Amino acid sequence: MTYQPVGVGANHLLLQAATPVVDWLTGQLAEGMAVVLANAESRVLGRRAGGTSISRRLDELNCNPGFSFAEEHVGTNALGCVKESPAPVTVLGSEHYREVFSDMTGMAVALRHPIHRWMVGALSVTCRVEDTNELMMPILLSAAREIQSRMYAAVSMRERELLEEFLKVSKRTSAAVVALNQDFIITNTAASTILNPADHTVLWQWAADAVPRDGEYSGEVHLSDGELVRARVRAVGGAGGGSSAGVLVELRQAGAEERTRTVPGASFRDGVPLPGRSAAWKRALEELEAAERSEADVLVTGEAGVGKFRAAFQICRGNPSVVDAALASVEANWFERLHTALSGKAPVVLRHVDRIPAALTGPVAALLEAPKPARIIGTCTDVSGTRLADFFDARVELPPLRNRLEDIADIAPALLRGTRGRSAPRLQTPALQALMAQQWPGNVRELGSVLKSARVRAMGSDIALTHLPSEYRAAPTTRTLLGLKKTERDAILDALAEAASNKHLAAERLGIARSTLYRKMRALGIDPKRRG
Repeated sequence: MTYQPVGVGANHLLLQAATPVVDWLTGQLAEGMAVVLANAESRVLGRRAGGTSISRRLDELNCNPGFSFAEEHVGTNALGCVKESPAPVTVLGSEHYREVFSDMTGMAVALRHPIHRWMVGALSVTCRVEDTNELMMPILLSAAREIQSRMYAAVSMRERELLEEFLKVSKRTSAAVVALNQDFIITNTAASTILNPADHTVLWQWAADAVPRDGEYSGEVHLSDGELVRARVRAVGGAGGGSSAGVLVELRQAGAEERTRTVPGASFRDGVPLPGRSAAWKRALEELEAAERSEADVLVTGEAGVGKFRAAFQICRGNPSVVDAALASVEANWFERLHTALSGKAPVVLRHVDRIPAALTGPVAALLEAPKPARIIGTCTDVSGTRLADFFDARVELPPLRNRLEDIADIAPALLRGTRGRSAPRLQTPALQALMAQQWPGNVRELGSVLKSARVRAMGSDIALTHLPSEYRAAPTTRTLLGLKKTERDAILDALAEAASNKHLAAERLGIARSTLYRKMRALGIDPKRRG
């Protein structure tokens, strides 16, 4: 049996343990003092102020839930410094990096997971310099010990419950058995021979999305190496509306025929692989394969950074000529270069079709419409911003990374490998889970940039959570949504955006009742306090 931590998020555990202690601590402090609770990334989770004067001062300093006091954002301060210090930290007046904090005293102590010892948050007491009192630190330390004790009681109870269920099931089956939650994973020998560290995150994401509270679900899941396994998952604990201890998963390897049915990371033809296991990505690969076979002129669309250029290269056979329309406004002979490329026999990749200047739209349209020996594959981010999209025979839209977060388990290793044959570091499970919790507005390009930065910080070792840029380490405020739930959430957010947050109009656009919209917003973690 093996046991190890896998999660990065402990906000729920921290808040559950800290809230009554913070309430008590506030009552022990004199007027003019305040208590601040932050997560492991120095982002404020809550505060209690003793009096209106200190409350107004904290507002002026943006000390409100969601604000980050990380050193890279606001310079030297107690909440930021305690991340790097095993001991309590005190920062007095002018010791603060920024002058705006120079009239304040801050004291902070790290709060660590009682089992695994990683930092889950920080507790701070702050006041104006003239109100600093020598009793502040002893009271702060006492409160921190109480929070740690409460976290231990909560964690040990959940882990004991999960361990007992794991042992009970393991005794009566030869299957691979896995017990896990956001914080840790336990596997029997059969499971440890099947799984690698990347699979821990894959399993948790799949199980957390699949299993209902107090329920059971059977299905298939692709592991990080592409193997298809049958899995039965059920929740452990959580009866009567309480917090679930985790999930128990029984795994059985699929037969040879099933294992070869689909392979994550397989491309639509030989060559540079396009990794991914999601249904959205498989559909895109099927459409790319059909486009390649058709010999038609194809326009590959999608958000910036999704991989349109890479996909266009794969549709082409041979070595295509590349013409970038983003240079059309600065290269005097750009149109002639496009005309020359289209007159040859090699396929042409025309990048950034939507960036072609208006003055050249007509001449380029004439080239695309005229008979030509060369096949042309275009890429376009804003289809509505160009009239040239209609001059291509077919379109293939690539889905954004936020709609296929499970693919990150396949994409990240491929990006880290880079040049073929080059040794690459592995992503530790907490780092992978943090990456799968982001929304990636810059898509695969943004992911690649983050991984390059992390690789430099790792200096040849495996990439840990601490190697990621700070803004990518934070745990998600809500569990990642996959599949239909993710699509539904995006549809609601799009409708709210189109209706300027007016819920009545958004409900009409979606064809549902306003009460149904409110219910779905709550279920999908969308802020119900949106205007409208």
